[in-house]
Amino acid sequence: MARKILVLGEVRDSALRNVSFEAAAAAKVASEGGEVVGVLIGESVQSLGNEFIQYGADRVVTVENASLSQYTSDGFAQALLQVVDAESPEGIIIGHTALGKDLAPRIAGKLNSGLISDVTSLEVVGGNLVFTRPIYSGKAFEKKIVTDGLVFATIRPNNIAPLLKDESRSGDVTSLSAEIKDLRTVIKEVVRKATEGVDLSEAKVVVAGGRGVKSEEGFEPLKELANVLGGAIGASRGACDAEYCDYSLQIGQTGKVVTPDLYIACGISGAIQHLAGMSNSKVIVAINKDPEANIFKVADYGIVGDLFEVVPMLTEELKKLKVNA
Repeated sequence: MARKILVLGEVRDSALRNVSFEAAAAAKVASEGGEVVGVLIGESVQSLGNEFIQYGADRVVTVENASLSQYTSDGFAQALLQVVDAESPEGIIIGHTALGKDLAPRIAGKLNSGLISDVTSLEVVGGNLVFTRPIYSGKAFEKKIVTDGLVFATIRPNNIAPLLKDESRSGDVTSLSAEIKDLRTVIKEVVRKATEGVDLSEAKVVVAGGRGVKSEEGFEPLKELANVLGGAIGASRGACDAEYCDYSLQIGQTGKVVTPDLYIACGISGAIQHLAGMSNSKVIVAINKDPEANIFKVADYGIVGDLFEVVPMLTEELKKLKVNA
């Protein structure tokens, strides 16, 4: 069944986030040969339309307005709903990010639609579009199909591979003049507390520290390892509670959920709340002095030892490999 699917692209620092391309790939599957329409919302996003098309969108609709320079649920909901009215799609795909988790339920409520959230894969089986999502903090998975109405889903970053960029693809990039009014929230200033570098939620490699790092300075060897691997720094709630790092780095049930290709857990015991945020990583390496630590139960590789000895050794060996590569 061919469908028209709207896919919302997320823009950060004047660039499309990688989850936008993953959402476009998911929309391609959901469309079943129909049309994938990219949607870009912001103050100045027209120039990003062609890149969105190169990653799978057939055409792009932009909504530009000074009131949309920073995300607010009111403003983006008004903009996206007006695109939905103009396009009358059979489905909507949004990334399961902080923005998506806030915006998607609001849109679903306005459209009186169902919503399948935190999707990790989708496929067509027996004529049905089947969505897979984790439940019970990742201990099990459920499969869902939409039997009636709008196909509406949010996809978890780093789970659905984006399509290869095709610079030969072309399509229309059109603008929609949307009325944005009666905003209850106005962003005056954005203060970034997260560390600079790779976005934690989209990182292919994550080096995370727990209480075992012992101090804010204890994260320095982890940061060096992350830099060598081109990855991001994360933390357990215990490390955040101890003020070793900012809560923006927290991974777990009450923090960020990450699914990198490689997750290196340093001095993390493996509380169930933390495992809920990283247990679906492709490869997990645990470094801990306690051989009975729970983290080893989910790790693919385990190193029993002092992280302050092991991590610098790993870093030096990786540096040698990079030099000789």
